[in-house]
Amino acid sequence: MGLLAKGIVVGFGATVLMDVWAIILWKAFGQARPNWAPVGRWFWHLKNGVIFHDDIGKAQPYAHELALGWVSHYAVGILYGVILALIVGEGWFATPTFLPAWILGIVTVGAGWFLLQPGLGIGVAASKLANANKVRLLNLVSHTVFALGLFGTALLIR
Repeated sequence: MGLLAKGIVVGFGATVLMDVWAIILWKAFGQARPNWAPVGRWFWHLKNGVIFHDDIGKAQPYAHELALGWVSHYAVGILYGVILALIVGEGWFATPTFLPAWILGIVTVGAGWFLLQPGLGIGVAASKLANANKVRLLNLVSHTVFALGLFGTALLIR
C-alpha cells in the first residue's frame, strides 16, 4: 500500500473513531451529537467566497447540507491523514508512535478554532458561546481521540 493510500486509510479510521467517541458521549453522558448540517452549509457558501458568517443559521440554506457536512467531515479527516503520512513518511507506518499523531491532532484543533467556528459565527474558539470552555475542552479531547484513531489505524495496517 502506498503512502497516499495509507494516509487515506488512517484518516478515515481516525474519523470513524471520532464519531464512535461522539456516540459514546451521547449514550453515556447525554452530550449532544455533532450536527454536521451547519458545517455543510458553511462549506456550501465557500463556493461564493463567503468564509465568515455572523450566524450560519441565518445563511441561505442548502437542501443537502447535512449530507455535505458529513462528506466534508470525512474529507477533512482523510486530508489530515494524508498530511500526517506526508510528514512522517513510510518509516512511521512501519513502527507507528502516538506522538506524531497526537501533535497533528492537537494542531488541527486550530482549524476549528480559528477558521470553522468563526466561519459558523460562534467566534474564535467558540468565544461567543455561553459554554465556550466546555466546547474547547471537548474539541481537544475529540482531536486526541482522532489522534488515537490515526495511531491505532496505522498499527492495524502495518
